[in-house]
Amino acid sequence: MEHEIAVDKRAMIVTRADTHGVIEYANHDFCEVSGYNVNEVVGKPHNFIRHPDMPAVIFKLMWQRIKNGQDIFAVVKNRAKNGNFYWVTTKFSIRRHAFEKHIIGFIAYRQKADPTIVQEISKLYVDLLAIEKEVGIEASEKYLHGFLDAMGHTYDSYVEKLALQGEVSKGFFAKMVSLFN
Repeated sequence: MEHEIAVDKRAMIVTRADTHGVIEYANHDFCEVSGYNVNEVVGKPHNFIRHPDMPAVIFKLMWQRIKNGQDIFAVVKNRAKNGNFYWVTTKFSIRRHAFEKHIIGFIAYRQKADPTIVQEISKLYVDLLAIEKEVGIEASEKYLHGFLDAMGHTYDSYVEKLALQGEVSKGFFAKMVSLFN
């Protein structure tokens, strides 16, 4: 049976990847939380830590935004090497070539997701995953857009709203917004 990993709320979990999602760098906090050492992650696709409870539509949304040169905030459940899991609030920031300005990858900055965020977003993710399994990712995407539209939010503004409700994520969110705006 898998268990949730206790992530230190001060940890800043960072990876850098190319435009295909292949990891080029992972910091100490990433290795400590995930249980992998640097040699085990560099050169691997980022999705190898994806937990099966995560709906594919969230990653589809993230990749659309990244490929369009847009940063995105997300709440993600990842799987560690030992099979356990951890929830993080993540800021995916686009990396561009210094002179030519084309996209060369992204950096993912993660911090422990506040339990209030996990409790709320888990409900949505359970629904999205069930729809994906039953009908497919296109139906899941329609449901996600309908859910967000009904609330008057985009995915980012929904995550922001949740983050501002949680004590752990409030500081992280404010820090990431100030760094990248």
